[in-house]
Amino acid sequence: MRNVFAIAGKDLRSYFTSPIAYVVLTGFLLLGGWFFFNLLANFNQMLMAYSSAPDLVETINLNEWVVAPLLHNLAVVLVILVPMITMRSFAEEKKSGTYELLMTSPITVTEIVAGKFLGGLVFISLMVLLTGLYPLILIWFGDPEIGIVLSGLLGLLLLGASFVAIGLFTSSLTDNQIIAAVSCLVTLLLLYIISWPAQSAGEVLGPVLRYLSLTEHFGELVKGVIDTRDLVYFATVIVLALFLTLRSVESLRWR
Repeated sequence: MRNVFAIAGKDLRSYFTSPIAYVVLTGFLLLGGWFFFNLLANFNQMLMAYSSAPDLVETINLNEWVVAPLLHNLAVVLVILVPMITMRSFAEEKKSGTYELLMTSPITVTEIVAGKFLGGLVFISLMVLLTGLYPLILIWFGDPEIGIVLSGLLGLLLLGASFVAIGLFTSSLTDNQIIAAVSCLVTLLLLYIISWPAQSAGEVLGPVLRYLSLTEHFGELVKGVIDTRDLVYFATVIVLALFLTLRSVESLRWR
């Protein structure tokens, strides 16, 4: 585990010794703040519009009109930003010439992949943790359902972890960071929108497309439904992407 932590620490330091970490964190928080305060303003306008109908006001809640849309918007932002984080993982090592040193060092390929994934996961966890500031504001001034908020944040973390694993795989395939980022972005977008034609795809293909969709499983967690099927899905995506990354790195090591 010492080697895994060492590689994870090296990757984290590389994020923060370059502008990438600061640009990604700043952009994520700025967009999150913009979404949050706009959703909150719309929620307040809705409350004022229905102030004369108390029965309707009681049906409007913060989780449905503020927290859930905020998390879905942040998920889209992660689709765009995560490729910027993971594109360097292996591609930069190859470009700078340090990849050969890493491959010939007394470290197993499993430790290399696990360390790089752990570094990306810690960075994504920091982003999700900072996102928790917005629900805290709602808890301080309003009355959202805390269980649903925590479930949604868990979903955002699992979604980000899946994105990081996929990004590592695309980065391991090339020595060009731009190609790695674009490949990761296209893959994430495909998994994000794959369920769109599900309604017209028939009784057999439709459920398959919905199951393969990241948004379908993420949406259940945002609703506060923690189902083992959704957890197994995210675990499967992460493990499969890391397995493919492992095989990709191993194939290069023995060339």
